[in-house]
Amino acid sequence: MKSVMSSIFMKNNTPNAPMIPDPPLSALIHVPGGDGWPLVGHTLQLLADPKGSVERLARAYGPVHRTYAFGGRTISLLGPDANEFVLLDQARAFSSKHGWSRILQLLFPGGLLLFDFEEHRLQRKALSVAFKAGPMRSYLRRFDRGIAQGMAEWTKTSAELRFYPAMKKLTLNLAAACLLGAEIGPELDEVRNAFIQMIAASVAVVRYPIPGTQMHRGVRGRRFMIDYFSRQIAARRSGDGEDIFTQLCKTTTEDGALLSPQEIIDHMNFLMMAAHDTLASSLTSFVYFIAANPSWQAKLRAEVLALGLDKGEPLPYERLNELKLIEMAFNESLRLIPPAPSLLRCAVRDTEFGGFRIPRGARVNIDPLYTHHMPDVWPEPEQFDPLRFTEAATRNRHRYAFVPFGGGAHMCLGLNFAYLQAKCFAYHLLANYDVTIHPRCKRNWSYWPIPRPRDGLPVRLTTRN
Repeated sequence: MKSVMSSIFMKNNTPNAPMIPDPPLSALIHVPGGDGWPLVGHTLQLLADPKGSVERLARAYGPVHRTYAFGGRTISLLGPDANEFVLLDQARAFSSKHGWSRILQLLFPGGLLLFDFEEHRLQRKALSVAFKAGPMRSYLRRFDRGIAQGMAEWTKTSAELRFYPAMKKLTLNLAAACLLGAEIGPELDEVRNAFIQMIAASVAVVRYPIPGTQMHRGVRGRRFMIDYFSRQIAARRSGDGEDIFTQLCKTTTEDGALLSPQEIIDHMNFLMMAAHDTLASSLTSFVYFIAANPSWQAKLRAEVLALGLDKGEPLPYERLNELKLIEMAFNESLRLIPPAPSLLRCAVRDTEFGGFRIPRGARVNIDPLYTHHMPDVWPEPEQFDPLRFTEAATRNRHRYAFVPFGGGAHMCLGLNFAYLQAKCFAYHLLANYDVTIHPRCKRNWSYWPIPRPRDGLPVRLTTRN
């Protein structure tokens, strides 16, 4: 007989678990806003220009307003106070599972975003074993080798590079090394294509897997990844690897039960997406801003060289904290282009914010992209200035003014993994190359489903002696 703990895991991981129904328009009509265009609402505007669209809606309706997009109505709550209210969620009024289900349920069910409260705590605790100091040291060793090899490949044939696709390939290889413990090998292209289709489908206008639609291609990509992971679980359970996949295959719940194969597959699917797509986006924006701001590039390089390490020497784990300017510059790039422009929730009980009643079932959105560009919080918000993240500046700012990794119970579990990879990447890049924006770069970004430069960010890498 299954234990109560195992039953909780199984229940919350059921793809067809009942969703909280949307409230009728009559229950939302008191919130200013509108439904936009017939059928698609505000979807197309938000896809084309999420920052400008939200800013225009905020000017027209205020920081609490109603829209219709991606198949349903949503109440947007904007600004640091709204971020704190939703993310800290002291009253347990908001569900991440029901908030993200419309976007992710067909593609990434069972990912950590689709758990709430006690179930979320249990799953997060099970996953946290992969992000402790011992495994993180192992990941850094893999990053050192993989990044050095990848960068050497970049400059073999030409100093000119479309950075974003090159970074996507590199971060997928690094994710494979850390999550799987090996190179993906001949299936690399199939794995990459599966994730491309799944992520594109997450914001598809048509939300059902009708043949020929993006959602259908995304669901097909998920089927490929289910097969890819399921073939390996038995061998991993008897193996001794330090990679995340092997550790998840051996992880037990609080009552000693192993995670089920489906739970392992769902977590791996979600982690692979987060470990390469969001990092590819974040590191691309980091390179974009240091290339566009050569004085800051020089300051960061000086910090790397001040470590006194020999050329090609691995970055020691114990010295990561010495790269303070690099962390500040990475944070500033995350402020300007957060990897998740908006974060979704669903009200599981009636609540209130800013004088507006939010009924049970209402889909709620907070917007890091909007918050990160508020001029009253971030003076000259379009300017790249890593000094916004000195200890003094951070101490004097609202603690929910900077939320690229979310916050509260759902703060990104891989936050330290991201900083580890970013510092290792910056160390190898700045010690070995000067990076400049190519003249044909259009400096134009698409923000959905994950931010990326529309032209791939053409740059020039010049090898340093």
